[in-house]
Amino acid sequence: MVATRKVFNGPMFWMLLGCLLLFGGIFAFKMFGKYMMNKALDNMAQPPATVTSAPVERQTWQQVLAAVGSMRAVNGVEVTSQAQGVVSAIHFKSGQRAETGELLVELAADPETAQLEVLEAERVLARRDHKRIAALHEKGVTTEAELDDVRSRLEQVLARLEVQRATIAERRIVAPFAGQLGIRLVDLGENVSPGDAVVSLQQLDPIFVDFSLPERYFSRVGEGQSVAVSTGAFPQSDFPGRITAIDPRIDSASRNFLVQATMKNPEHKLHPGMYADVTVKLAADHRVLVVPRTAILFAPYGNSVFVLEKSDDSDTGMVARKRVVKTGEERGDLVEIVEGVEEGEVVATSGLLKLRNDGAVEIDNENPPPAQADPQPENS
Repeated sequence: MVATRKVFNGPMFWMLLGCLLLFGGIFAFKMFGKYMMNKALDNMAQPPATVTSAPVERQTWQQVLAAVGSMRAVNGVEVTSQAQGVVSAIHFKSGQRAETGELLVELAADPETAQLEVLEAERVLARRDHKRIAALHEKGVTTEAELDDVRSRLEQVLARLEVQRATIAERRIVAPFAGQLGIRLVDLGENVSPGDAVVSLQQLDPIFVDFSLPERYFSRVGEGQSVAVSTGAFPQSDFPGRITAIDPRIDSASRNFLVQATMKNPEHKLHPGMYADVTVKLAADHRVLVVPRTAILFAPYGNSVFVLEKSDDSDTGMVARKRVVKTGEERGDLVEIVEGVEEGEVVATSGLLKLRNDGAVEIDNENPPPAQADPQPENS
């Protein structure tokens, strides 16, 4: 008990108390300084973010329908052989143009030609017999039955001649219509059978594009309406055409109907089987609010824009206020806004990631992003 009193009344006690007060004061001073620094940073004005801007505009857009289609030749076939035989002559080169009736391939026809000569000789003899019997019949020397017999023999020979000429003609493979030939599929000396393909023949000008549309658009499309077609081979080019046929049947599985458009193709840029992006131009126009695509913050939970408005604390300063919007159709660099903004409001079009709600902004439109409904790049 006496020792305890000596500790609390002696120099050691006062030294410990002094150390405690010293370190406590230092700790309290540091905490107070940190608190004041954070308070100063919270109250410090953020420097304005530099952005480009664009007004919300109202434009007139022609209503269009988008579809995916496929190119198809107006006439396109695999030219085939109708007879069995050996290829004796090839009269075309792969890729060249062929005219209607142009001879492409000949098959060996020596036996058939020899048989034709035999029939020609029979025809001469039958015609001579018919002429002689007819003359005798006029004089009353021969009977009507004899005249009918020689006439029948002559007609039979003439019929066999026509059959033989047709058989020989089948061994001459010709182009059924004018068009572009593909790659040759037979060689000299090759034995071909009926139905074997010789070469592909495609009529390229004009050319069809077939595509499907949902049944809800059946009443909105008709023959004569304009279409624009683009392909992966020519992504910067649009090929105009017109709807020339609409299938009256709607597919019960997909609820789509087939549409066919025809396009001029004088330069033969478009080929059968090509993938096609088709835009059908409807007659009616509609007015839409649009902003540049770069003004939209796309997100899974909803799209938004930053509307630039005058600050409540300053007559000249601008602040950005985030606003959720509902977007519609997209064309080129522009996006339709269905809900969320009004015509004439100004939105930020760049630097969106550095903006915060009610944050100060500074507008610099020296180099604004592109904003065209139908952009035409310089290298297109």
